[in-house]
Amino acid sequence: MAKIQLDHIRHAYTPELARAGTYALREVDHVFEDGGAYALLGPSGCGKTTLLNIISGLLIPSEGRLRFGGRDVTDLAPEARNIAQVFQFPVIYDTMTVAENLAFPLRNRKVQEAEITRRVATMLDRLALTPKANRKARGLTADEKQKISLGRGLVRNDVNAILFDEPLTVIDPQMKWVLRSLLKELHREFRATMVYVTHDQTEALTFAEKVVVMYEGQVVQIGTPKELFERPRHTFVGYFIGSPGMNVLPCRIENGRAILEGGSVETRSAAPGAARKIELGVRPEFVRLVPQGSEGSLPIRIDKIEDIGAERIVRARLGADKLAAILPEGAEVPADAAVRFEPGAVNLYADSWLVAERD
Repeated sequence: MAKIQLDHIRHAYTPELARAGTYALREVDHVFEDGGAYALLGPSGCGKTTLLNIISGLLIPSEGRLRFGGRDVTDLAPEARNIAQVFQFPVIYDTMTVAENLAFPLRNRKVQEAEITRRVATMLDRLALTPKANRKARGLTADEKQKISLGRGLVRNDVNAILFDEPLTVIDPQMKWVLRSLLKELHREFRATMVYVTHDQTEALTFAEKVVVMYEGQVVQIGTPKELFERPRHTFVGYFIGSPGMNVLPCRIENGRAILEGGSVETRSAAPGAARKIELGVRPEFVRLVPQGSEGSLPIRIDKIEDIGAERIVRARLGADKLAAILPEGAEVPADAAVRFEPGAVNLYADSWLVAERD
């Protein structure tokens, strides 16, 4: 396995676009550690597949260098990078048996037959495919075929990285959960460097140790699921992670307090300086409903309440701005409601970027 270093990578799809400064992938300067599990998360068109294709060698970046374990591989073809890829649609050999599919990459590398037999048997067991080892792949279900694709990457012990390009898109929802859990188990066992592209936050947050959130061609935050939830570095991260996403409310700062419609909230952040736009961010999980007139509260108007089983989502307005709050099932909603934000859960943003806390 290898550490992947993205050294000031940028990419435009034509020289004309590069000269105009129109980059599909804006500067990326990060390191994916050896043995880590990373997810590239973001909406369509954000640059995540472009970045994955640069790592795999399907694209050569317009600028910057790519290194595997310190070795410059920027100009190497995919087959020279020693990687495994799992695509959205399973790529397997239908005329081969399950066991032959798993053995194929090992035979290509002239691994001894006894070692091939051992590794294939181990992988069949881990993938729960032993009973189907001698069946032709053509009759298997989509999830079984995707298991084989996964197994073909993991059966090798010489790969620099395993890359996944939205591998669960064609899998039914229940089986997605099973395969995500299996993939996480296999990563813990084999400690392969894995990079997983998805637009699905559930897939990213349940699989990855570190999630790389991308927006408009740039990496806006790399963090653990907990870090992305509690301290989004960019308002897009707050909006994209969570259901519902973070409340983002326009405000101004006076004497260390965020001034909103109907009142003010204390913040831990330093003065944001000469920003064009200042916003307060707070997760719906940290919004408390209280009676109007309660100390430190902000009056709201409730539009509707959505009952989703174990909890309820209150959709409201703070002045002209939309606000969501999550309440546990059975919690009372005051007739004349106001909100109070949980101390320590308020983030301040200047031009969409998180403002540092005061010393």
